[in-house]
Amino acid sequence: MNGSFFCNQCGAQNTGGAQFCSRCGAPTNPASGAVTVGSPAAPLYQGVVPVAGSYGGFWIRVVAAIIDAIILRVVVAPVGMIFGGLGLAGGMMTGLPHAGMALLGGGVTFILMVFGSWLYEAFMESSSYQATLGKMIFGMKVTDLDGKRISFERATGRHFAKWLSTMILFIGYIMVGFTERKQGLHDLLAGTLVLRP
Repeated sequence: MNGSFFCNQCGAQNTGGAQFCSRCGAPTNPASGAVTVGSPAAPLYQGVVPVAGSYGGFWIRVVAAIIDAIILRVVVAPVGMIFGGLGLAGGMMTGLPHAGMALLGGGVTFILMVFGSWLYEAFMESSSYQATLGKMIFGMKVTDLDGKRISFERATGRHFAKWLSTMILFIGYIMVGFTERKQGLHDLLAGTLVLRP
């Protein structure tokens, strides 16, 4: 058998033709039940036990998050500028202080960022793409602990758990670099994994 496959016992990736698992030593029989990497009959993520090396690490997730933040700002900034301009025009016509009306643009931008980031992440990660655009660029997908697609509710919980990861001085994010399955605090609370091919 060409290619590689995952062990049925521990999920370790093994080279084609291996008689025993390189990690746990269990006898392997790729023809009966082991999942072949890249096999069209078994999707890479769905139902595959993730193995070390197939998780999205700290730095690649940081870059993906930066890309997602830029995308959100590009979409939200024009709307904030429109409301800020309307506030400025309204202030000039009514004689109200400009500073107070300028807050309208900033307030609307903040609200759009909060709700926009939640809906963007929750819809994208619970969709068939299983990832935001930033994660998709690097081939990452957000799954449950069994490698399956997550629900909108779980994606929502994961998103708001990121606030906790942020409030504790970003320690929840830093945990990605030190946990076995590259899980941040928000991943542990939501029961999710970020996988790479």
